[in-house]
Amino acid sequence: MYRDKPGRGWLEKQGIIATWVPRRSINCQLFAQEKTEPATPRRREEARRKGQVFKSQELASALLVLAAFTGLYLLFPYMVGEFQDLVAWSYSLNPEQVATIAGLSGILVSVILSFVRLTFPLLALVMVVGLLSNVSQTGFILSGEPLRFRPDRINPVEGLKRIFSRRALVQLVKSIAKLVIVVVTTYLLLRQFLRPVSLLALMELKEGTRFIGHLTLRLGLHSGAVLLVLGIMDLYYQRWEYERSLMMSKQELKDELKQVEGDPQIRGKIRERQRQMASRRMMEDVPKADVVITNPTHYAVALKYDAREMSAPVVLAKGKGYLALRIKEIASAHEIALVENRSLAQGLYWGAEIGEEIPAEFYQAVAEVLAFIYRMRNRRNYFLGKEG
Repeated sequence: MYRDKPGRGWLEKQGIIATWVPRRSINCQLFAQEKTEPATPRRREEARRKGQVFKSQELASALLVLAAFTGLYLLFPYMVGEFQDLVAWSYSLNPEQVATIAGLSGILVSVILSFVRLTFPLLALVMVVGLLSNVSQTGFILSGEPLRFRPDRINPVEGLKRIFSRRALVQLVKSIAKLVIVVVTTYLLLRQFLRPVSLLALMELKEGTRFIGHLTLRLGLHSGAVLLVLGIMDLYYQRWEYERSLMMSKQELKDELKQVEGDPQIRGKIRERQRQMASRRMMEDVPKADVVITNPTHYAVALKYDAREMSAPVVLAKGKGYLALRIKEIASAHEIALVENRSLAQGLYWGAEIGEEIPAEFYQAVAEVLAFIYRMRNRRNYFLGKEG
């Protein structure tokens, strides 16, 4: 005989370790508020409509750096040529051209056009890469929700929460990481080219300019490549953070289900109403049947067969329990034959659908029943003197 509250020593002898916890009230609503469920498609669509999408700005910045320095490397001969043409043209000017307002205006327009030709290819490349790097992450999205005024944006308390939030901490870590990457990359390159850098003051202008350009390009490409790796890591982090922010509690799932499909009680009433209407229509078809096959009390299936219109008998109605009794009552009231066949009634009830032909495995058994009904009907008509 066991005690209601066995001691700890007895429990330990039985191989059980237990700790008695004092009885206290637990608010189960706290568990319902925990966001443990993944976001539904509707939740994702609402977030996207509000402009809430995940993207890595670090990845976009890394691609911009790589595009800028790659474009500078590829377009450098073209840009040098354009710049040389601009300098040569400036030396060809004479004093009379700059003596008038019209002359100065023409010179200014020419200089602006030269700078446009000089920088446009590189700027166009950077703009296209910047656009593609963002669109490829978020797709085309246009939303005015982020521009809408919200009081919490000017709330000092909310501002402090944002400053000391986990997102701000992650952003700080990323900024420090980028700074460290640039510093380390610069140090390694300068150490590799330490001797040429020390001799830079002794180089000719053209040679020194070429060396500085080459060093700058290598620095930019190396930094961009390392930042690209950081950007890819940040992309996965942003995706994880986005999925976490969209997670829903069980209560939110229930509320959304109510909004989409309606209240469960209302849905239950609608389904009950639909069942009643379907049952009423089914009962209206029972008088059209040729025979009702019964269990005899638990199942009833009403069949009709017209060789001119049907390739096989059709189920007009079927029921179990109370519905079976109603089908038999209606059949008796309309003088429709009732045939008791336990296995056939159950097989048709579970294997055939209302309004559809019976399955092929029941053809032989149903044909025998119909043949019996037709013989009985003809014999009855004969004795009554009616035309068969």
